[in-house]
Order: sequence, then C-alpha cells, then structure tokens
Amino acid sequence: MLDHIGINVSNLERSRSFYTRVLAPLGYEMRKLHPGAIGFGSATPVQGSDPGGDFWIREGIPHSQCVHVAFRAANQAQVHAFYTAALAAGGIDNGAPGPRRHYHAHYYAAFVRDPDGYNIEAVTHAPG
Repeated sequence: MLDHIGINVSNLERSRSFYTRVLAPLGYEMRKLHPGAIGFGSATPVQGSDPGGDFWIREGIPHSQCVHVAFRAANQAQVHAFYTAALAAGGIDNGAPGPRRHYHAHYYAAFVRDPDGYNIEAVTHAPG
C-alpha cells in the first residue's frame, strides 16, 4: 500500500500550475506548500491519510525516463476531464482516453506527458 509518492520537477511554479489544473477533475487539490515542494491530495481525505497529500512535487533534476504515475479516477468522465485539462495545461498526448483491454476488461485510461516528460495517467477500473 502506498502512502505517498514524490517526483522532481525542473520548474516548481510551472508544475504547480499544471498539476493544479490536471488533478482538479480527479478531486485533488494542493494540500501543503513547503519551500521547494508542494503536496497534492484528495479534497476529501480519508481518516489517517497524510495531511500533506499523497502526490508531491519538488524542485530538482527530473528523472522522467522511467517514471509513471497513475491517478485513480472514479469513472470514464473523470478520465476524459483529466485528459482535457492536461492538454489545456500544456501536457503532451501519450494515449487518448479509451479502453486498455490488454490490461483487463474494464481498464479505461488516458496518458499524457507533463512539462518534464513524466508519463501520467488517469485510470478507472469500474465497468462502463
């Protein structure tokens, strides 16, 4: 079980703007601001979760070649909203919303590259 994950970004303000817009359709918001780092998490966190959030960005040297982060979406509409917000925020298409049946029958996802080249995904496992 993961509690949180963090990635380095080359420009904290640019990535703050990008992730604020991209994660909003999934119910995420900025939860914590530290010098050089920002935490994002659910707008309605569950008891016992990290109050700073579960996704962190930190100013530093990006390591995007092998990093992939998948955010859970409640439904296909959220996957589409994530993808639309990501492209509008400057993300690069890496796989339009749609079924990925090679993973399993109900895998529905969209993939984009963030400003540093990280492969980010919104995915739902719920039927239709």
